[in-house]
Amino acid sequence: MTNTAHRIPSSANPMPALARQASRLRRPWLQRLRHGACTATLLLGAGMVAPAHAGSPDPMAFIDAQIAAHPGQSGAYVLDTGEEALLARAWLADHARKSIDVQYFIWSTDNIGILAAEALLRAADRGVRVRVIVDDLMIDAPDKTLLALALHPNIDIRIYNPQTSVGVPLQKRVLNVVTNFRGVNQRMHDKTLIVDGRIAITGGRNMADEYFDYDHEYNFRDRDVLLLSTAVQAMRASFEKFWKSELSVRVEDLYDGLGLMQRNVSVDDAEVTRLYRELHAYARTPANFAPEVHAAIAATPTAFDRLSRQMAWGRVDFISDSPGKNDNRVRLGGGGRSTTALARLVEGARERITIESPYLVLSDEAMALFRRALARGVKVRICTNSLASTDNLQAFSGYRNQRERLLAMGLQIYEYKPAPAIQRQLMQHRPGTGRTTPIFALHAKSLVVDGAVAYIGTFNFDPRSENLNTEVGAVIHDAALARAVEQAIETDMAPGNSWNAATEEPDAHVPLAKRSKVRMYQLLPLRPLL
Repeated sequence: MTNTAHRIPSSANPMPALARQASRLRRPWLQRLRHGACTATLLLGAGMVAPAHAGSPDPMAFIDAQIAAHPGQSGAYVLDTGEEALLARAWLADHARKSIDVQYFIWSTDNIGILAAEALLRAADRGVRVRVIVDDLMIDAPDKTLLALALHPNIDIRIYNPQTSVGVPLQKRVLNVVTNFRGVNQRMHDKTLIVDGRIAITGGRNMADEYFDYDHEYNFRDRDVLLLSTAVQAMRASFEKFWKSELSVRVEDLYDGLGLMQRNVSVDDAEVTRLYRELHAYARTPANFAPEVHAAIAATPTAFDRLSRQMAWGRVDFISDSPGKNDNRVRLGGGGRSTTALARLVEGARERITIESPYLVLSDEAMALFRRALARGVKVRICTNSLASTDNLQAFSGYRNQRERLLAMGLQIYEYKPAPAIQRQLMQHRPGTGRTTPIFALHAKSLVVDGAVAYIGTFNFDPRSENLNTEVGAVIHDAALARAVEQAIETDMAPGNSWNAATEEPDAHVPLAKRSKVRMYQLLPLRPLL
């Protein structure tokens, strides 16, 4: 869960509206991206994939060779910084041969969201089949632009569980909340990008500026994993389930309504052509997407042999929920497949469990799960947001109600600072506006068991992920990779980056007004929805 982005109303000329929305980012974006492009080789050398040989007509050929060299195995590489995660996505979109399948919880109309949409449009223009599933709750796109993209012959867009946003007028939203409360709250929190059914990315990042270190006021410390081969097949099977689900509805069908309960939106051929032209023009404008960054993306194959040495090959289990999460239609509980899989990992721990989660609100079942682990002598450490860094006061109120109890159980909890020392390293090319440094908050969702197995995905440790939202992630059985993720979390827990919840007073670092607001939320019966 994150704060809802401001929605741009649809208009007869929506793309200029998108440009106005993103204009506040343009100049700093240009400076930061140009600065970042100068070190692209270093960044990409530390992460990403592996080079097609010079002059190779097919930049994906090296990836094919790596997959062929590891039959029956999956490759995994952690994308720990926003810049390498962005460049990886951009390069894959530019070099897809046959298909791109995308699932996201949030897709905003800021610079990242617009440029991502344009990249998919370019792929479709060259014949790549593009399929997109976006959750309805927080999609941020003008109606006509969304419909125009969906009308491209190589693009299909479906909206998951359209109860409150796409094609839904206000009176219908209110009715849905009253008559289908659980349905409105059941969301698709999945985040996946699958290219040609062979290479994919999953993890915590949505498609918006703040997940890639490009927002001026608030950015997330997040984590993704790039996957090759076998695990991608399981990810694609999950995508197909959602694609075929009755909960995923074609955009065209959401805009053909008559009467008061469904919007009617249309675009003619001239509007579609204009909107496509404006998208492409936006991406070609140096103030929006610097030429140096295009060059950095094009140079990605020069980092490929580095990645071929660093990629972890072996067993990777992709875990996911079914559409709808579970069979409940009224009650807010019920669990799910991802919940069961992660609980099994915790039950199997013998020495230590290390967790990073932006939200920490434990259900009674989760509380019992960790009590059993502690009783076995397992050390449990958790890094989560502080009141000073969190983007979600409601979720923090649930944690605040439990904090003393969790500490008394024996959990070691560290609360992330809004300006951690690690921010300089992770965002060294993202200096903010020049006047202020953006707040830096946790959004990574990771679990490491005994330093041997790592989970990287979308699951927050709260009742919403446990029972309501569909979630995905990769369980990677590789000790070296797991230890690297654990060390990254330990760094985030260090005194320069987090407060110790047991020995310090993290809440003392926020104004009284914010503490008073969260106290008000603490009085409300919100726990099942957090």
